[in-house]
Amino acid sequence: MSARRLPSVGVTGWEFPRAAAGVRHLVGWAERAGLRAEPLLVGTGLARDDLDRVGTVTAAQELQVARALARRAPHAAADVGRRYTAESFGVMGWAITSSATVGDAADVALRFIDLSFAFVLPVVRLEGDRVVAELDASALPADVRRWLLVRDTTTVATVLDSLVPGGVGVVISVEGDGATLAFPAAELDRPLVRDRGADRAAAEAACLGLADQHRDLPPTTADVRVLVAQRVRDGAPMDQVAAALGMTERTLRRRLAAEGTGYREVVDQVRSGLAAQLLAVGLPVADVAARLGYAEPAALTHAHRRWTGRAPSSCRSGR
Repeated sequence: MSARRLPSVGVTGWEFPRAAAGVRHLVGWAERAGLRAEPLLVGTGLARDDLDRVGTVTAAQELQVARALARRAPHAAADVGRRYTAESFGVMGWAITSSATVGDAADVALRFIDLSFAFVLPVVRLEGDRVVAELDASALPADVRRWLLVRDTTTVATVLDSLVPGGVGVVISVEGDGATLAFPAAELDRPLVRDRGADRAAAEAACLGLADQHRDLPPTTADVRVLVAQRVRDGAPMDQVAAALGMTERTLRRRLAAEGTGYREVVDQVRSGLAAQLLAVGLPVADVAARLGYAEPAALTHAHRRWTGRAPSSCRSGR
């Protein structure tokens, strides 16, 4: 067991874009507890109906929802954390549950933690015959720090214990702005009960593909892409995106220029990526144009020829 090395987390901070499923989880918990969704979404630019159609949110949007929930349910953090399963984390959950052992599952979870909804990132090490994870929430806003620390620590323990019958014996200690989570190192070698068709290699490749989409992007560009995708049907007005980021249009232009891009370029990138996905599943060109905020299909055709040199009809599934 001493030869095993556990990786560091794959990112250095919590400000990464994340799947909208994280916000849906928080809102779903609140609704089951008898709380209304709308007050939780104030300040995010999202409506309740948006949660079923947007794929990605910014860290600031999810943080705002967590903050609102923490105000209304200050003692609920542990219960919210216990409601997560490996499957809650989409592709990363697929990689976790298709792993051969607990150690393999921990490895993929740490390397691709930016595919989770975590705000408090663990530092994991081996101490003799124990695995010890330390979580430091001091970098988070004070008003939601403790709530997220308890939520995230409980989530990690819950998912770990779910991997094998009887769990791995996680012990949690929370004190101040930090928490410690520990379990016997021998548990790392316990095999998971997997579906026969589980394909860890394919799941890991999918994780890498998703992570690469935002890891290589500068921070402002990454957030703008998320917010543009949420508003693309309405043309993604720059003033709305700038306001959602808490800055003026002029500041947004300057930030993007410093990162080597411009607003229209980002909108084009988002539209071209979404067009490829929607056309690939056979959606009619007129419907794709409407979803991407074009007034008429001809505008999409013109843009698509500029992006790819081909008409959008040539990219539909089956052609």
